[in-house]
Amino acid sequence: MTPVLLMGILITFTLSLPFFGLIGKKIRRERFLISTSAISITLCAFLLSLLFLLNNMHVNSVLAAFNTSPSPEKPNIRIDLLSAYMAVIYLGVCLLVLLFSAKTVARSKITLYFSTILGMVTSMIGIVFSEDFFTLFVFWESMCICSYTLVAFNKEREEPIEAGYKYLIMSSAGALMILFASSFLYGLTGTLNFHYISEGLNQAKEFIVHLAILMLLVGFGLQAGMVPFHTWLPDALSTAPSAISAFLSACTEKIGLYCILKVYFIIFNSQYQEWRIPLALFAVLSMFIGNISALLQDDLKRLFAYSTIANTGYILAGIAIGTSKALSGSLFHILNHAIVVALLFLCTGAFMRQVRTRNLRELSGIRHTMPLTSFALIIGVLSLATFPFLNIFWSEITIIAAGWEAGMAWLSFLIIINLVFSAAYSLRIIQWAAVKRTTYISRRASEAPLSLVIPTLMLAFTIILIGVYPAPFQRLTETIVEASLYSK
Repeated sequence: MTPVLLMGILITFTLSLPFFGLIGKKIRRERFLISTSAISITLCAFLLSLLFLLNNMHVNSVLAAFNTSPSPEKPNIRIDLLSAYMAVIYLGVCLLVLLFSAKTVARSKITLYFSTILGMVTSMIGIVFSEDFFTLFVFWESMCICSYTLVAFNKEREEPIEAGYKYLIMSSAGALMILFASSFLYGLTGTLNFHYISEGLNQAKEFIVHLAILMLLVGFGLQAGMVPFHTWLPDALSTAPSAISAFLSACTEKIGLYCILKVYFIIFNSQYQEWRIPLALFAVLSMFIGNISALLQDDLKRLFAYSTIANTGYILAGIAIGTSKALSGSLFHILNHAIVVALLFLCTGAFMRQVRTRNLRELSGIRHTMPLTSFALIIGVLSLATFPFLNIFWSEITIIAAGWEAGMAWLSFLIIINLVFSAAYSLRIIQWAAVKRTTYISRRASEAPLSLVIPTLMLAFTIILIGVYPAPFQRLTETIVEASLYSK
């Protein structure tokens, strides 16, 4: 597989989907035609990415496939193990979100909804395949436009419009930071290609280089929900449709972390040591603010949004530690948290569809009337609480052990403290959903339709599978780090 093939497939079908919608309206089968087409193309792209990743796991080379010869002047895209890994995560989550959404979106909006999601995932794949700032920025802006649309999708209400506008303002500021940093680097090196920039920075002035690093950290960190640039995220995730909240928290937030990895380990590798402590401080702030804020929430969507910010802190901690083991733990945690948070938001969406509430107290005893959805929720929440032999346990333990071995025991200790906080609000969710008596609202509920339950159970099964048998996934992330990132 080449990046051109995958991008060509995604772009072609994304642009074609509105025409499928017109045909569907004519034959009065719009929902079936649109949802089937979108799910089929996403499944095809997912399988292509997965096959590439599995077939090249033992290729000990940074570069796996180019569409063109690398050049300092030309825009360039490539696919390596790291970008294929991220593509598999994005496309896998997108596939389940589309399955969940197939029967929940209003018929009048279904073409716009599915076209925008496909446009967004296509843009995200373009970002991870980009090898220069020009290509990255084009796909970045495309992704942001789609995400603003999806956050404000329920435009009949004021809250989504306000959250979408807030997200637009803050994200635009972050994009400007990325643009200005790219222009500084072009002025210093005469190229926008990542690898050529890295080679050309040897003679550059230190102040300009560090200013560019800081601006890129702010721009990408804002999209990742890094404190103190996180304030858009709880509003966006709590007001967007639940399937979109799942997609944003599992994928869009991770794109910022992916770009931070690229910045520090490909472009600015020689300056990395000077930025370890600032990165660690951002990680600690994100962990504490995210977890403490989550403890205060009764709204499930806001609670999971703040826990997402905390988990951004754990991933940043691994990047700050910077050893091969720590980076492997961070990549593993990107996968694990994407699965868990997608599950949690989809379960919340199922609750909202059945009982029209996401308030934890009003959902008291919901396991009696929605047992399958509640089972999936409990599995996800236990994983979020770092319960042994569920998936998040292994990635967090890897990051903690790596910090201890690298002489940053203080950071590992702070992560452990935060795991206590996350266990506290996770167990509180289980207590209200599974232990306490039913309320008038939860007593009236019935199990969600199979089209909603199946994606959540698939995610719950994946959580258990990785938790019981983590070795292949750990080996995969270790291989990716050695091949694509770790060159010290």
